[in-house]
Amino acid sequence: MQDTRFNYLFEQYYKGLATPEESNEFLNIVEDDLNKNQVHELMEVYWKNAAAEDVEFFSERQRNRMFEAVLDTDQDVKKKAGFKIWPRLAGIAAAAAIIIAGTYLIFNNNKTKDTESIAQVSDIAPGKVGATLTLADGKKISLEDAQNGELANEAGISINKTADGQVVYQVKGNSGASDKINTLTTAKGETYMLTLPDKSKVWINAASSLSYSASLNKQGLRKVKLQGEAYFEIFKDKAHPFIVQTDNQEVEVLGTHFNVNSYNDEPGIATTLMEGSVKIISGGTQKIIKPGEQAINRSGAITVNLVNLETVTDWKNGDFNLDKVNFKVAMRKIARWYNVEVIYDPSITDDMEAGGWVSRQSNLSSILNVIESSGLVRFKVDGRKVFVYK
Repeated sequence: MQDTRFNYLFEQYYKGLATPEESNEFLNIVEDDLNKNQVHELMEVYWKNAAAEDVEFFSERQRNRMFEAVLDTDQDVKKKAGFKIWPRLAGIAAAAAIIIAGTYLIFNNNKTKDTESIAQVSDIAPGKVGATLTLADGKKISLEDAQNGELANEAGISINKTADGQVVYQVKGNSGASDKINTLTTAKGETYMLTLPDKSKVWINAASSLSYSASLNKQGLRKVKLQGEAYFEIFKDKAHPFIVQTDNQEVEVLGTHFNVNSYNDEPGIATTLMEGSVKIISGGTQKIIKPGEQAINRSGAITVNLVNLETVTDWKNGDFNLDKVNFKVAMRKIARWYNVEVIYDPSITDDMEAGGWVSRQSNLSSILNVIESSGLVRFKVDGRKVFVYK
């Protein structure tokens, strides 16, 4: 392989100017193991010199994914490498997906067209770590503002805020707090993590709430009530089943990792299992799901399907992973994190799909500009209203 030829093909491909023949030639070079070291070196040099704003747009986790998929590089190189956006992906051969996975939003309804960038955007910062803890006596504590250390003590249950911004419950001696209900609530644009008295961990997504007794254990059950979305890592305790209650169902587990999405604006309650086993109970219906499966409960009718787990737990990992996600579902995720209202022109259909990774740490304007670059939609931002049209 000639370095000059590869540089030329790389630049043409990056700018979206490569002919089909040049695209195929470029992909063949990248896929050939004999060229691995040279490709590795040239790409590393290029990404090191990438524009700072493009490097910052993508998380380190996303860049690492791409390097692992394309070059199988070592960790030192991954940490040093930067990244550059790959534009205009529609119509590129399927092999290109290996290279650009995790880098770019694609909205695909088999059409492409040139669009102008967002002319003027009132930029909105991403969400943050924050929540409000409501104690049994009605006292509300803003966890963003609260100092580290003990926040409260209820009947032998110590509630603490750690240095890394988590809430941890600790049982000290005999507890009489089984009837004292606490509620942790996140607003739109907030997320938080807490450790329950049994050492179970819960990540709570934006616009959600979790209610539980201060001791957690009540009548032999560990029971919490969820509104919105949360990811659970449950400490194993066969003697005390853990139950997540939502408006229309209960999820019963002994010790496992799973995600529950019960937002009111979604078509059903989605329970997704990462490891272990869970039982979903809704009315007279029961379903047991296995790792990699998602149960959707629509008014008591439960269906089970295999899913891409990373599109479910993306929010917990600081990303939007929108691979084959419905466009309007994707925009609901974005709306909750940036605390905006999305308003659709009638020309926006329900069958559009999203794809790729986008960091949740970017400002709203960065994400909307990338979406516009797909050529399928345009945006107008007015305050906290986002208008979507073609």
